[in-house]
Amino acid sequence: MSDTAISTGRSPSVYMPSAEALATVLAPAERPARPSALSASLTFGWRALLKIKHVPEQLFDVTAFPIIMVLMFTYLFGGALADSPRAYLQFFLPGIMVTSVVMITMYTGVGLNSDIEKGVFDRIRTLPVWRPAALVGMIFGDVLRYVLAAVVILTVGVVLGFRPDGGLLGVLAGIGLLVVFSFAFSWVWTFFGLVLRSEKSVMGTSMMVLFPLTFLSNVFVDPSTMPGWLQAFVKINPITQLVTSVRAAMAGSMDGPSTMWMLLWSAFFVVVFGTLTMYRYTRR
Repeated sequence: MSDTAISTGRSPSVYMPSAEALATVLAPAERPARPSALSASLTFGWRALLKIKHVPEQLFDVTAFPIIMVLMFTYLFGGALADSPRAYLQFFLPGIMVTSVVMITMYTGVGLNSDIEKGVFDRIRTLPVWRPAALVGMIFGDVLRYVLAAVVILTVGVVLGFRPDGGLLGVLAGIGLLVVFSFAFSWVWTFFGLVLRSEKSVMGTSMMVLFPLTFLSNVFVDPSTMPGWLQAFVKINPITQLVTSVRAAMAGSMDGPSTMWMLLWSAFFVVVFGTLTMYRYTRR
């Protein structure tokens, strides 16, 4: 009570809102609109990028690892497989770019499995958003990692003497084909991330699949030098089709059959493993 009220013996005045004002304040607020599937996916993609901001060590696999791969294979095998390391680099660099980027696609499944083990995805599934948004957003975030790895490898290659005949447009086309395939291939690892029990299991299974696909291909040598039975596998290997497509694009041409098969493989991964992933995710 104020001094004025005490001296006059009056009680202090109290504001009493009207019934209309109370009704306005207590009326339920209008709910915000439900976010679209695209906006929700982009939000979760931004979440994936924030992880890199807070744990920058995650960029090791898209920076230091590709540099080590380029330097090691160029100077270790360049003189034995070609006239010189620089000559070998013209053939080898598009292939090692594909290998490095395809290798890091497995971290999509590893990250998903980690979120599941920590209970993060149980919280996400309670949000009023498109349910697959978290999975799609995670892969959207990883697309930046693929582009970054490709740019790092290309930069190192140019410093060492790689000169793409297709120029800037050929390089962009090659990276575009690589990103499309890697995005599709990531759905394989999201499925593994959902069905396997631990990060180590996901990583071990991924490496068991990736090593034969990347090394039994045309990344390092011309398949014509291989035994006939091995050539048969190499020709149907999706990595072989991808490497051939990227090489042709960077050389300023287009390998129609290889590009078509690469796109068909990409569609297969999205349709089959994307569907299996969504089915498993909605029933966990």
